[in-house]
Amino acid sequence: MKVTTKTRLQYRIQNSLFTLLLIGCTALAGWLSVEYNVRSDWTAGKRHSLGQNTLQLLKELPDEIQLRSYQPEKPALIEAITETLSRYQRHKANFHFKLINPDIFIQQAKTDNIAHYGQTIIEYQGRQARIEKISEENIGNALIRLHRNAKTQLLFITQHGERSIKDTSATGYSQLTKRLTDKGFDTRQINLLQDTITPANTVLVLGSVNKPLLASEQKKILNYINEGGNTLWLQDPGVDSTLEAIADALHITFLNGVVVDNNQEISRMLKLSHPAIIPILEYKRHPITEKMQYFTLFTSALAMQSKTRDSEKHQWISTNLLITSDSSWTETGDLLIGVKFTPGEDTAGPLSIGIAQQKQIKSTDNTSAQGMSAQRIVVIGDTDFIANNQLGQGANLDFILKAFNWLAKDDKLITIAPKNAPDLQLKLSAATASILGIAFLILLPLLLTACAIIIWRKRHRQ
Repeated sequence: MKVTTKTRLQYRIQNSLFTLLLIGCTALAGWLSVEYNVRSDWTAGKRHSLGQNTLQLLKELPDEIQLRSYQPEKPALIEAITETLSRYQRHKANFHFKLINPDIFIQQAKTDNIAHYGQTIIEYQGRQARIEKISEENIGNALIRLHRNAKTQLLFITQHGERSIKDTSATGYSQLTKRLTDKGFDTRQINLLQDTITPANTVLVLGSVNKPLLASEQKKILNYINEGGNTLWLQDPGVDSTLEAIADALHITFLNGVVVDNNQEISRMLKLSHPAIIPILEYKRHPITEKMQYFTLFTSALAMQSKTRDSEKHQWISTNLLITSDSSWTETGDLLIGVKFTPGEDTAGPLSIGIAQQKQIKSTDNTSAQGMSAQRIVVIGDTDFIANNQLGQGANLDFILKAFNWLAKDDKLITIAPKNAPDLQLKLSAATASILGIAFLILLPLLLTACAIIIWRKRHRQ
């Protein structure tokens, strides 16, 4: 190509335009970065963003939220906490926070009764909640507690061999009690012979009894239900005869036997040790099970059915919450000998081991539209799944917390779970790990050695 004065001028014009465009694009990128803030969280557990449950909760809190966190003067800690709390401000304009050094602002710390670094006070609608550590789970639980105008009392019946909410052993309910308290519930045990129960702002929890109910106790429970009381009934196989009247009032029929599932593929996948350990992998559409993504696990469960009566003016609307697989059945034989389906004696699946019921009743207050309110009942054929040693299995905790929220008529209050981090570890099967080991430790060095020899020979010949 012949270089002329004209081509030199064209090259100069092109270089000038390229320089101007490069400077313009750089300036535009700088201006956009100052004017607009775009964030993208690519972590598997979305650890650097607020979860959908938290965003939903913030929408339910229209008023101003004030947060005061008492922290030491550590720049790295202050930066991390500021970044965490700023996530809330990006989604709620009237969320305000202050980071306070209690060694400097001594009077303010005394006013909030601060005992040590890390304590945080959250205010909403004139009420306060205290947390010990800044995290999405702790802040969410505190906001849920503040959102409840009055604590719902969860009344656990005792004195009949039921599990204790204070028991810290593997089979106790102490961990559940702590979780419920964190959510703003008031949990306590009651003796039906001594305590009175009223439907107002309470949920009655009836566990599987080992000692028969007295006639006066049966009457007190039936009166509570007939007056519109919300109830959670946890029942193991082997229903006591004194509970038949309560089951009849709730239109529930229990099936004989223990629910088993001998699906070997599911057992291997979930590492289940016995067919009587039942996983629930899919859920019917209901406010309790909405958005549940993980399985729940039940041990020695009891199957049940709901029955309807056409003569009643206001019938129960029933939903089968927990349904077993097609390969399950009720085993009426001895589990120690083995499990085998016996036609005529056992009932084939799918089976329901959890039912939610609701019906409209006359409201006891004037807050409900048209003088009507909803009475809610949940019956679950197992007491083991919320014990201390099983509460962390699958979605057991999430399920029971949502059940209590539904019974307390706090449908909009959801569970704020801790963020998981599935992308911090690389999990490989033994076969994959062996292949990668051979490839990188043997094949790759041999390949590089061969390449080096080939290059050396070519140069040697030259």
